[in-house]
Amino acid sequence: MTGDGIETGYLSPYLVGLGFSRGGVGAIFTVYGAVALGAFLAGALADAWGPRRVMAVGAGFWACCHVLLLTAAIPLGSYPLIMAAYGIRGFGYPLFAYGFLVRVMAAAPRRGIGAALGWFWFAFTLGLPTLGSLLASALVPAVGAYTTLWISLALVLAGSTPALVLLREPTGRRPLLPGGGRDVRATLRGSVTILFSSPRVGAGAVVRLVNTTSQFGIWVFMPFCFTGTLGFDLSQWLRLLTVMMGANLVFVLLFGALGDRWSMRGTVMWCGGVLSVVGCLALYYLPAAADRNFLVASVAAALFGAGLAGYVPLPPLMTAQAPERKGQVMSAYSLGAGASVALGPLLGTLFLGPLGTEGVMWIYAALHLLSSLLVRLLPEPEAAAPPR
Repeated sequence: MTGDGIETGYLSPYLVGLGFSRGGVGAIFTVYGAVALGAFLAGALADAWGPRRVMAVGAGFWACCHVLLLTAAIPLGSYPLIMAAYGIRGFGYPLFAYGFLVRVMAAAPRRGIGAALGWFWFAFTLGLPTLGSLLASALVPAVGAYTTLWISLALVLAGSTPALVLLREPTGRRPLLPGGGRDVRATLRGSVTILFSSPRVGAGAVVRLVNTTSQFGIWVFMPFCFTGTLGFDLSQWLRLLTVMMGANLVFVLLFGALGDRWSMRGTVMWCGGVLSVVGCLALYYLPAAADRNFLVASVAAALFGAGLAGYVPLPPLMTAQAPERKGQVMSAYSLGAGASVALGPLLGTLFLGPLGTEGVMWIYAALHLLSSLLVRLLPEPEAAAPPR
């Protein structure tokens, strides 16, 4: 995930520097929302194929599309080819990452599932934006943006290979469907119909959609606000991303344990939805009011990162609504996660012009408030579990 996350803080300014418009770059990241389909497929295919095979397909897909991006699309300066290569690459990392998430959900003991998910998101977040942004802040000035993208490929291969070769845990090496069934079409149909046949699962998918919609939008559009309007330089913005996701690292562990010990629903509602509302607004208003004070901006970034972590107990809260269809529920969860990659930049593309950055941040805050209301529809796992 470090390799996948190196580009997070600088790719949109880099593409603008190649001569593409901000709106055009926003459209590229919106097409990258193909990640939504990859995330959706991860849970369904893990049911039919087993999580390890899904992880292998995802790693291979990411590497092939990234090579196409670097050897053809960017050197030619072709906007359609960049959009196609980068957008299609969006299938790769969710198949790997969410395939592994399903593996965690299938293998972890129930009493420790919140803590297990906390460690999953700790590793995910440590890589994707945190170490990725930190490395980028050092590598881009030293070797350039293009060479840094080649380094990201090396890191992805270095991380995915031992995960596929050395991890011997048996649950992930076989289909998760009872009896080892391999009817992919039936599994995919069930992963769609569960959104409607179990409305609480559908509500949980919307909550997951909201969880990182603001995050992916902010990663694309806030660099322009911080480096243009507010006067920070790109290295400072990358360090703020590191602070943001460093705080997220700490709080995914704390909020995962809190969900186990106190309330999964309460943790998502208050530590996720409500705290994210505060974080969104703080990230816009505090740095502007403090006149480029990096410490104040860091506090705002940390608040936002902590709020995102509050959603960590959501998967067991959702699977408790249909425990016999765990893989399909995780497809719904992953669909929400993947769709947020497209929705965040799309909201910015649509509303940045008429409403400005301030208006877009209020939209993100309103969505987080909606998520805190929707999660009230999901009973705690003990109440939702079928009688033994």
